[in-house]
Amino acid sequence: MACSTNSASWLSHGFLISTSNKSLSRLFKPTTTTFCCFNNSTPSSSLSKKAVSSEPEICRSWVEADDAHLVLPLLSQARFKVVSYNILGDKNASKHKDLYLNVPSSYMNWGRRNKLIQDELTGWDPDIICLQEVDKYYDLSFSLEKAGYLGSYKRRTGDMVDGCAMFWKSDKFRLIDKENIEFKQFGLRDNVAQLSVFEMCRDESLRIVVGNIHVLFRPSRGEIKIGQIRLLSSKAHDLSKKWGNIPVVLAGDYNSTPQSEIYEFISSSELNVMLHDRRDLSGQKRCHPNDLLSAKREKSYQINLIDRSSKACWTNEELKVATGTTDTHVAVHPLKLSSSYSTVQGSMATRDSIGEPLATSYHSKFLGTVDYLWHTSDLKPTRVMDTVPIDILQKTRGLPSKNLGSDHLALISEFAFLRTPESISRNLSLEK
Repeated sequence: MACSTNSASWLSHGFLISTSNKSLSRLFKPTTTTFCCFNNSTPSSSLSKKAVSSEPEICRSWVEADDAHLVLPLLSQARFKVVSYNILGDKNASKHKDLYLNVPSSYMNWGRRNKLIQDELTGWDPDIICLQEVDKYYDLSFSLEKAGYLGSYKRRTGDMVDGCAMFWKSDKFRLIDKENIEFKQFGLRDNVAQLSVFEMCRDESLRIVVGNIHVLFRPSRGEIKIGQIRLLSSKAHDLSKKWGNIPVVLAGDYNSTPQSEIYEFISSSELNVMLHDRRDLSGQKRCHPNDLLSAKREKSYQINLIDRSSKACWTNEELKVATGTTDTHVAVHPLKLSSSYSTVQGSMATRDSIGEPLATSYHSKFLGTVDYLWHTSDLKPTRVMDTVPIDILQKTRGLPSKNLGSDHLALISEFAFLRTPESISRNLSLEK
């Protein structure tokens, strides 16, 4: 099947480009490119011009990996960009109005948010787009198809109307395999995930598995979160083996913070769940906006660490949900994963002590990071689009904002293929 040649433009979708922003030169390398969102629309009659003008511009910058210009054992010079973005479903925004009390009502309008989201996505010019909380799929696909993308959608089971969507540039990638996961079939609630196998149009030896997930939100159900992530990783690993041990990228909203045990589980591939309180495995309860930069949060976190073992009471059913069996206390998954953002160094204004963003989501009850782009070791993150400094984010008083259509920030990473024994063997087999 031939790949189309449509492409999206950087400049026609609401982004200013500057390569000489002096205010950022102290934080980023001189070669960093800065993108500032802007909005040309007239302020709503329900919103004063003063209120609109007082909001900060949201500027984000590409940050290159420290070794991006060194000679690396690359399999190819090819690069590809992946976006992960929870776009805030229209129904969820209406259902949880208490989260957006500080957000002007006009900013919550889906028509307005839809345009901002589409302009942002096409402005980043990604090759693969992974979206969560999508309940207006055709509104998005209509625009993205005109920009050269093909797409797929998986709605959540049960009564929920949102789901996960994946889009890819038809002139860059060809879809060769896919699998949708309905977690309800495994006793893991109504969440869903997507897995797709792509090969590059210009080099069929370059293939990847891309996963897209929206993990259960409920903070106290850590066993279900681990079960969902464990199942996604296992099925991604199976697809990787099926196509010759190819690289894996797992995008999504994991509803777990970088300081949490669930983050530890993903990054280390295992977790003894009996050492922890399942009701606080995700870390979400420690991220109220009022506590983010206060000593109170750090003190509370330390107390939680001390007390957690005394609360670790698991039933056999909860243990089975988390680990897959009642015969072990250790949940494991088969992938060796790293987070692209923790791999590429950012600034102290946007990153925590392990390199993850300080915040990827902000509303009246949460300010913190729950979104990630995980990858296997045969991929190299060459650059990432850094997130927004906390002080700038807080000045919006909550998302969505004048410039952003969701209560999450999009994560964008560029990857290169690394030369590994598996990739060399795979290329040799394809050449025969």
